[in-house]
Amino acid sequence: MTDDNRQRPHHATYRFDPSYGYSLKDLLAVPAPREPKQFDEFWQRRYQHALTLNPRPRLKWLGFGPAEQQIFSITFTSTDEFDIGGWLLLPRSGVVTRGFVMGHGYGGRDAPDFHLPFPDAALLFPCFRGISRSTRAGISSDPFWHVRHDIDKIDRYILGGCVEDVWLAVSALLVLFPHLTGRLGYLGVSFGGGIGAMALAFERRIARGHLNVPTFGNQPLRLRLPSQGSAHSVQQYYRDHKKKTLKTLRFFDAATAAKRIAIPMHCACALFDPCVAPPGQFAVYNALPEGQKTLFVLEAGHYDYPGQYQQEQDLLAELNNFFAPLNHCH
Repeated sequence: MTDDNRQRPHHATYRFDPSYGYSLKDLLAVPAPREPKQFDEFWQRRYQHALTLNPRPRLKWLGFGPAEQQIFSITFTSTDEFDIGGWLLLPRSGVVTRGFVMGHGYGGRDAPDFHLPFPDAALLFPCFRGISRSTRAGISSDPFWHVRHDIDKIDRYILGGCVEDVWLAVSALLVLFPHLTGRLGYLGVSFGGGIGAMALAFERRIARGHLNVPTFGNQPLRLRLPSQGSAHSVQQYYRDHKKKTLKTLRFFDAATAAKRIAIPMHCACALFDPCVAPPGQFAVYNALPEGQKTLFVLEAGHYDYPGQYQQEQDLLAELNNFFAPLNHCH
């Protein structure tokens, strides 16, 4: 089925084919789904409310990291008075010329990333609500249950709160560094990629974004493609609560959101992925407006493969170039 002459990873370890028989050409044709009429109203109302809140960022110095960055523990307050914990990295010199919010995957985060090519930046690594440093009684940090939390209530579904956590993370960075207005970027992987697409659809304070193997793209299709992890959990729940689940998920579709993103975007999408089905990933990329999007094709996501390290280095080099303009914004 491939028309791109690449060696696909082996899928004998799975009960299904994590490339789903899609060629790169097929993947580049996956559309966004039909969207609910009130999509903009639903999210705009939440975004405008988020903008009224004071995130009250609190910092605690932890020491120096391997790249001589200063490491801080950070807590800020999101919607519903939810305390979000995470880390902030700053250059040793203290001179900050741009800022980034980093969204993590569904495995959570137990430390900041020290390998990013942005030594001059303030790097904020928040943990989404219910996960890692942002746990709360009554919310499971296990992806299997977290992704279902209040899925039967559109206004309370936990993914909406996670999107708001991105917006309040941006607010927190701007409280700490007001001079970074217009110089902020977002990078999100997997769970943080899908949440990021939904956040960036309405967020006007981020200038450039990167989504890596983003989840939650084309939810009706995603519900039909066998997967591991959180997608499998939602599929199980959907089997018994079809109408109600789809009613909620149509408002939490990263591809529907991507159509509304109005900034330059860089996406890394995989040809093979047992956890985030590639057609869903590419639905997000395909929905982004033409003319200001860049695609990096990964051999695989959520899977170790030969050549992975080199691909990651190539991707970092591209991201270094892609985000360079943040240093020259006025």
